[in-house]
Amino acid sequence: MVASSLFVPGIALSDVADIVAATDEVAYRWLIDSDSLAWSANACSVLRISDPGAIATGRAFTRLLDAHNTLSREEAVLKSQLRDGGAGVLYQVQYAIQGSPPATPLWVEDTGRWFAGPNGRPARADGTIRVITERHAEIERLSYLSGFDDLTGEMNRRGHTERLDAVLKDAIRFRTSFGFLVVSIDDLARVNEAYGFAIGDEVIAACAKRLRGRMRGSDDLGRLSGNKFGVIVRECESDDLTAAADRFLVAVRDEPVQTTTGPVAVTASVGGIMAPRHAQTVHQVLLRAHEALSAGKLKRRGAVHVFRPDVERDALRRDNMRASDEIIAALNERRIFPAFEPVVEAKTHRIAFHECLMRIRRADGTLVVAQDIMPIAERLGLVRLVDHRMLELAVVEMTTFADLQLSLNVSPASANDGTWWNTLVAAVASRPDIARRLTIEITESAAIQDLDEAQDFVARLKDLGCRIAIDDFGAGYTSFRNIRKLHADLVKIDGSFVKDLATSPEDQIFVRMVIELARQLGLKTVAEWVQDEVAAGMLRAWGCDYLQGALIGSASVAPPWSQAASEAPPASATAAAVR
Repeated sequence: MVASSLFVPGIALSDVADIVAATDEVAYRWLIDSDSLAWSANACSVLRISDPGAIATGRAFTRLLDAHNTLSREEAVLKSQLRDGGAGVLYQVQYAIQGSPPATPLWVEDTGRWFAGPNGRPARADGTIRVITERHAEIERLSYLSGFDDLTGEMNRRGHTERLDAVLKDAIRFRTSFGFLVVSIDDLARVNEAYGFAIGDEVIAACAKRLRGRMRGSDDLGRLSGNKFGVIVRECESDDLTAAADRFLVAVRDEPVQTTTGPVAVTASVGGIMAPRHAQTVHQVLLRAHEALSAGKLKRRGAVHVFRPDVERDALRRDNMRASDEIIAALNERRIFPAFEPVVEAKTHRIAFHECLMRIRRADGTLVVAQDIMPIAERLGLVRLVDHRMLELAVVEMTTFADLQLSLNVSPASANDGTWWNTLVAAVASRPDIARRLTIEITESAAIQDLDEAQDFVARLKDLGCRIAIDDFGAGYTSFRNIRKLHADLVKIDGSFVKDLATSPEDQIFVRMVIELARQLGLKTVAEWVQDEVAAGMLRAWGCDYLQGALIGSASVAPPWSQAASEAPPASATAAAVR
């Protein structure tokens, strides 16, 4: 029998029944007082019921439902807390009907409206049932994937961290302890490169099985990222955690992983932490376990390292946070500005150019030199912001003073920074002469980190018309052959070889050799940290082209070519020339 709410003006009842049958949906009317169920003609075929009597009453229909259902039509209607205002009360539930065989339940969506009798309680329900087995399976699959890793079948990062959160809360509540391990497959990138990502996936899946095979039944395994697994080791102490970690290491490296292309040797490293003893939140557990892993890898691969509190490390982190806040505040408040150190011709002492150095003025008015802040800025990932600000300041100065020649230090991080590069290109587009007056300094150590990237960066700068200087030469391990590949114009000899030049025979040999080799290769040389006239005389005699340092002049925050020079701060407020 079709519910009255299904009638459409102009369509006969028999036509409506045919339409319902054609859509693979089932219509019903449930008279609650008598518990009788009337169905559309297609009910048995759609619901896969051989005996119509099995669905003749509400009670009989309920017996067909899967025992694991959390809701049924009966509960949705008879236990409803809503009241019928005359138009009925809408309900919609999803449940499974036992299949034949029972292992294949039929999932349906039951949508209808119940109507109240004189006593206000449900008296009749009209509705339709639609089969949603495929849709339910897809929803279940997506739900599974939201918490589990498709490759290994273990919990994914989301599912594992949710489990970790629950275990941590229980441990805090009941004053117990547990261990957490991060197991990292060593050199997975090498495996991917040598054999392909498909083989890398086989290695990951095999390692997951090996870890699972060495776990206790109460422990939990999850995949945190590409090559990292997390293991929750319940109810353990530090010694138990180390023993478990060793067990997992042996499981991974015990024998090569057999893949479709042959055996692949695999090792792993492990970092661990005891919680809640050394971590009170999930974030702390993950962070400190990864820190332990990194610390262990610094010593050697294939080792176990368990987190221990470190007063010096914690103090360093607090210092980093303070430094980060100071740098950000200085950028926002425009308290980063340049200081200019003269570089002169060795023979005439005429100024050739000025090096543009960074200074930060603290809130109390004191100055911070670059050497005190740039290593921290690089470590915290803030150096690009500082470099960009210094470029802006240098461009302003060179635009204002048409004859000014400057050199500017650029960190490796900024070499590939589009914002920094776009600022330089825009400045050169409006004033091409700026490029001819600008020298970009790249440290020797930065140049050899990635020679190909450095070559590309230098080539683009040369195309703009800039000169290139290799800074701090001698502090790293590069060679003149690499410098020639970069097509550098200047070599700046590291000041540590120059400051004691007058009294150090070893430094004299090295500096003289650098100057001679540079001259033969057509490169100009700059000696940094020149302290006295004795050293300056030696450098001139050996053919050094330019001098820089305390003998020549300290870095000044008041440019000598501007009117501000007359308002320069006292010498005590002027930072030293050392970066």
